Amino acid sequence: MGAMRRRWDEIGVGGARLALVLGDITAIAADAIGNAANSALMGGGGVDGAIHAAGGPAIMAELRSRYPGGTPTGTSVATSAGRLPAHWVIHAVGPVWRGGRSGEAELLASAYRSTVRLADELGVTTLTLPAISAGIYGCPLAEAARIALATTYAELRSAATVREITFVLRDVTLPTFRTALAGVR
Repeated sequence: MGAMRRRWDEIGVGGARLALVLGDITAIAADAIGNAANSALMGGGGVDGAIHAAGGPAIMAELRSRYPGGTPTGTSVATSAGRLPAHWVIHAVGPVWRGGRSGEAELLASAYRSTVRLADELGVTTLTLPAISAGIYGCPLAEAARIALATTYAELRSAATVREITFVLRDVTLPTFRTALAGVR
């Protein structure tokens, strides 16, 4: 189940691991896949579109049924994973970048915190994550990477069940995440 992955960088967090990999988040097996969703939870482009396309209509049907009003920015909700190589999809809503003076950093950190905590509540051991808000939502990549890695590192330290978080990145985001990961050590 899932594609082979090459780890580009990895750090230990107690008995757990925080890693970076170049790949397709829809093809890597994990207990849960993080999704960069919009607050309406009604699908979109980028990672969200790819997850819905690969996972099939069951994910959207569950979102419509369980979360008809969506979820606020900075939060996350879970659904089953449809045809994806996972048990869960955790849909996290990051902020749209508005220049950095509208609480975007805290909202992005909250989206990652909420995702890791929800994964822990679900009993997830392995979690894959995208670069939330770093695409069409416009968060500067270096800031998005720093927030993503610092927040998930801190959450992983206190997680009860989550033992591995892997950021699945594209070739344009990987170098910036590698630099940010070096600062987490």
